[in-house]
Amino acid sequence: MQIHETIAGLRAALKGGTALVPTMGNLHEGHIALMRQAGKLSDSVVATIFVNRLQFRPTDDFEKYPRTFEVDCEKLEAAGVSHLFAPSEAEMYPQPQQYHVEPPPSQAGILDGEFRPGHFRGVATVVLKLFNIVAPQFALFGKKDYQQLMVIRNMVRELNLTVEIVAGETVRAADGLALSSRNGYLSPAERAEAPRLQRELARVRHALLAGERDFARIEQQAMTALRDSGWSPNYVAVRNKVDLQCAAAHDSELVVLGAALLGSTRLIDNLEV
Repeated sequence: MQIHETIAGLRAALKGGTALVPTMGNLHEGHIALMRQAGKLSDSVVATIFVNRLQFRPTDDFEKYPRTFEVDCEKLEAAGVSHLFAPSEAEMYPQPQQYHVEPPPSQAGILDGEFRPGHFRGVATVVLKLFNIVAPQFALFGKKDYQQLMVIRNMVRELNLTVEIVAGETVRAADGLALSSRNGYLSPAERAEAPRLQRELARVRHALLAGERDFARIEQQAMTALRDSGWSPNYVAVRNKVDLQCAAAHDSELVVLGAALLGSTRLIDNLEV
């Protein structure tokens, strides 16, 4: 695996037909599954590790985001990644970033965007920069961050970008918890409790498959169940898949999404219906 710290060095090494997997590092098996999926699409897989300050709010602790570069490199090498792009902030942002990608508020200001204002602006901006740097044929993103996937898909479509966005299925622990770098913040007791979020979303999904269309009622039931178990839920929401707008009774392509604080750790998950 070749490691590149500069844009010029990466571009000099790349050939056409690459598959890109952007990450912020601190890799887990969900990331590695995306790397393996990318390897089935292209012989040239480019992973990135870059902790993007633009997607952190001032109240977020950017400096404390886990950085595990050496271990991450070992995992990427074992997964068959061809190139790792690990730029510094000065390389990615040689001057203050004054041009930004502004996703529409109807897509970026809802759900996670309501609780993390400006987050998807930062995500879309850095992803577009990475697309321009790497010029990949494919780019892979996990479904666990469903809203992020939606924003990027719609950005690519509306800006007529040539990259094909490929979704990776959520990778879960044996007890159903979606793998996430944030899981490492959970205490042993919280880790035992954490799969409840997925179970509540599964109950909502079961009700939808059984024909339930009183979305507000089943969303509230799930929120109440989480609160009763010591969680602080941000939302449980039934939405349509394309743009995550509120679902109508006749909609068939649905997803149920949830975000909640367990102790001080914020967990997100979703299940397609």
